This record gives sequence, structure tokens and C-alpha cells, in this order.
Amino acid sequence: MALETGFGDDGRALGKKLAGHDPCHAVYAVGENVASLMAESISGMREAKGFVSIVGAAEDEYLPSGPPMSPLTVSNFTMWALFDVRFGSSRETMGSYILRIAPEFDCPAWLIDTVERMQQSRMGYYVHCGSEGDGVLLREVGTREVVPCTVPAGYAGFEGEIWFVRVLEPPHPLCDRHIVFNTPYVIRDWPERAFIDYLERELTRMRTKTPPRTDDAHGHLMKYGPDPNHWHEYIHCAYAGHQHEAIFLTGIPDIRQSLPHA
Repeated sequence: MALETGFGDDGRALGKKLAGHDPCHAVYAVGENVASLMAESISGMREAKGFVSIVGAAEDEYLPSGPPMSPLTVSNFTMWALFDVRFGSSRETMGSYILRIAPEFDCPAWLIDTVERMQQSRMGYYVHCGSEGDGVLLREVGTREVVPCTVPAGYAGFEGEIWFVRVLEPPHPLCDRHIVFNTPYVIRDWPERAFIDYLERELTRMRTKTPPRTDDAHGHLMKYGPDPNHWHEYIHCAYAGHQHEAIFLTGIPDIRQSLPHA
């Protein structure tokens, strides 16, 4: 059955692309597609000049059009551009602008809820805690809560691995798993403790320079980084190979000698 997005041929093409895929993942894929279309229109406005400058420069730097190809996936980059890049005097994201204007376009409630969840999402370091059926169990480093996840990329992984991924909440009460939205970045040869220590160092530096106006300093760091391209740079410097379902990294962001391409 084709997915109806309200965007004509684009909607029908997306429906064909998602046919046979996990329906809970498909909800987010539709949300990303619609948000991308709306962002394309908004980016032509004068108020979005800062957005175009930041994203355009990052695209030139981190998404080369020819070999050597970038380890930064298009899905990862798109989610960052839509929901993590802050611009303008109000320091909002494209996602927050879309959420403000969506009611004016009679967007359905489920679509607004989906974009809201995507806006609240961020990247994170997670420990692979084993499998559950055809899904995996993930726990964010330094925490105890384990959540069942669907991995649309198809990578099952191994218990004990550290993943750098964007985990989205179940998009509907009938969905019983979180969604690993990007192709997993799997970090080799470094234990959980190394990342707990790194995050503590980064948070200390952040508080010293410009303390974030939030009670969730860790979430702020993982979403926005010390600078907009911090996590892009890490992925490029830490790249250690790939296969179809996963991209492999190694190293700690602030230990340059640990990064093969620093």
C-alpha cells in the first residue's frame, strides 16, 4: 500500500521506497521527507540565511560528491541539518520553525507529533546489550536503562560494542521498540569507561566556556556539540572502515593520537 504524504509524486515515490519496511520506521521516514520539503521552501527566505550558510559549508566540507566518499551518511547529515543546526537571533532549528508553521498548513496531528519527536532527538553513545528477536538492546553509556530497538540498516552487532547513533522513541503506542534511525557507527577497541571519561571532560570544558541554559547538559552536548561540526569532524577523523550495514570508527574525540585521520 502506498503511503499518502500529501506531496504528489514525491509521496508516491516514497511509498514505493518504503514498501515492505518496518512501519514504525516508515513513520519517521515520512516525517523526515516532509520536513525536508518544508525546509527547502523555508531556506529561500531571508530569515534562513544563517541556516543556508552553516549547512552549505558543512555539506561542502563533509559530504564530497566524489571519491574518497564520506563516512558521514546522508541520513545522519539530514537529521543534523533539520533538527540540530541552530541559526538566527533566536537560535532555533529548522525543525522548531516547521513545528510553528505546521498548524497553518493543516498538517495532521500524527505528523506534527512525529516531527516533534525528531526535533527532540540527538546522537548518543550506546552500549550493545544483546539481541531481542530481530532487534537489539541498547543502553546509553553511563546509564542503566536498556531499550529494545529496531535497526532498519540491518546490522545486528555484538554484545559489548559501542554504537554512536540517533535513537528515536517509538512513534506510536502500537510500536514497542525505539528506532536506530541512522546506519550504526560502531566504535572498535574502546570500552564504555573511555567514553564516560571523555564526556565528563567535554562537559567540564563546555561549562567553563559557555554554560548551556539547560538542566540537561549532556543532552545539549550530544545534540549541538561544542560547535556545529564537532560530531561530523569526529566521524571523519575516527573512520576505520565499513560494510553495507554499518560504519566502523575508532578513537576518542579529544585524544588526537587515537584517531586514524586526525
